[in-house]
Amino acid sequence: MKWALILVDVIRDFFHPEGVNYHPEYENVLMSIRRVLAIARQAGWTIIHVRETHPIHHDQDFEFEKLPVHCLEGSAAVEWADGIEVLPGEHVLQKRRYSAFFETDLNLLLREKAIDQVVVVGVKTNVCVRATVQDAFGWGYRPVVIREAVGSNYVHLHEASLEDINRYMGIVQSLDQFERWALSLEGEVHREV
Repeated sequence: MKWALILVDVIRDFFHPEGVNYHPEYENVLMSIRRVLAIARQAGWTIIHVRETHPIHHDQDFEFEKLPVHCLEGSAAVEWADGIEVLPGEHVLQKRRYSAFFETDLNLLLREKAIDQVVVVGVKTNVCVRATVQDAFGWGYRPVVIREAVGSNYVHLHEASLEDINRYMGIVQSLDQFERWALSLEGEVHREV
């Protein structure tokens, strides 16, 4: 099995107090994301940073019918969160909708690298993370979500999404479980009871 780490919207808009979509709980999430990223790098995985970015002069952006204007191209909002930098050889994809797969090169990139399984971290659990995991499952990948490395400002939706992901689309693991197996992977990850 070949693995990739997909970081979903680990940008200032969500993780900096001045961000439109900031939530204080995301500070703990960011610490866990940094740990997952360090482990994935040590294991030599493919690393894919995906960030929401909307064109500045596109006032008809469909998403803005549901949400306030956010994550505009070139703004501080779309800069990487503190402690998240893109290293040489890592990949960056821009997205304009919730799923990291929708109208991006993510599926093509994963296929070219013969990736079988993906670990997904980032925000928000009930929106972009869930949409990405659902599409990963739909494309035939085996997604794993690290519980402490995802978050939402709606706790009940966060928990419901994790339950649905674990039941129908992939595996939800704790950071401790992830740390135990990530550097000594042999085959697929299995649910721990």
